[in-house]
Amino acid sequence: MLDAHDIRKAVPMTAAVDAVREAFLDFAAGRFVVPQRWSFADGTTLVMSACHTPSSTTVVKTLSLVAGRTPTILGTLVWNAAEGQVVADAIEVTTLRTGAVSGVATDLLAPAGASRLALLGTGAQAADQVRAVAAVRPVRRLAVFGRDRTRAEAFTARLGAEFPGMTTRVATSASDAVSDAEIVCCATSSRAPLFAVDDLPDRVHVNAIGSYLPSMRELPAELVATASCVVVDQVDAVLKEAGEVIDAVDTGLIERAALVELGQALRTPPTVSGRTVFKSVGLAVQDWAIARLLGG
Repeated sequence: MLDAHDIRKAVPMTAAVDAVREAFLDFAAGRFVVPQRWSFADGTTLVMSACHTPSSTTVVKTLSLVAGRTPTILGTLVWNAAEGQVVADAIEVTTLRTGAVSGVATDLLAPAGASRLALLGTGAQAADQVRAVAAVRPVRRLAVFGRDRTRAEAFTARLGAEFPGMTTRVATSASDAVSDAEIVCCATSSRAPLFAVDDLPDRVHVNAIGSYLPSMRELPAELVATASCVVVDQVDAVLKEAGEVIDAVDTGLIERAALVELGQALRTPPTVSGRTVFKSVGLAVQDWAIARLLGG
């Protein structure tokens, strides 16, 4: 059983970003079988799996999410290959691969020299969002907003120690955090948009990875509708699970055909300007990407 220390030692964030990018390219090329994620008990239990057909390798992950519990998320990941099996802490893999996919999308869509990052949320997924963006862009300023000011201050202090060359501050609100950002990462379980479209600069890239149920939404639907490019991990998954995208499509603010899957965007990079969005609900190909490095 590989624990958090084993996973971090084996897979630095730069390697995770590269592995997840490669996995999405394979996904776009039809080299994966990925069943729809199973969600039970109002999203408190999740089961995800994927099979990479060229290598006949598979990954299966189970997660239990209970608000107020410490830790909030518990789970196990199992990697199967002809050579054997690896069992790992699913929580560490999940935070690492979720950060990594934001790194992939940021590298694709954010301005090349973007250095100002806003982070909304201070939970389990938050720190790896910063690590991943910092792996692909020269982040020099970080603004953090969390509902609990004390927790946000402690969290920001830890990140400041981890990235001594990065100036950090605790924002007074989500709108304050994003007001001059070039990159925004949303990592919350919010059921209402975190900010208004007008709070954002004219040129900004936004990653949203926290919401995974139709009742959740981190982004205003108007942002989804007016962004120059909306990239998603998988259209079918997002239209089943991402409240902000479901709202935008159902109300006619954006056509389903306007949503671009990440793998396809990597194969044919879109022309971007103004505001861009990446919305992820998480795919098992990301878990496979990290598990492959652990199993190798």
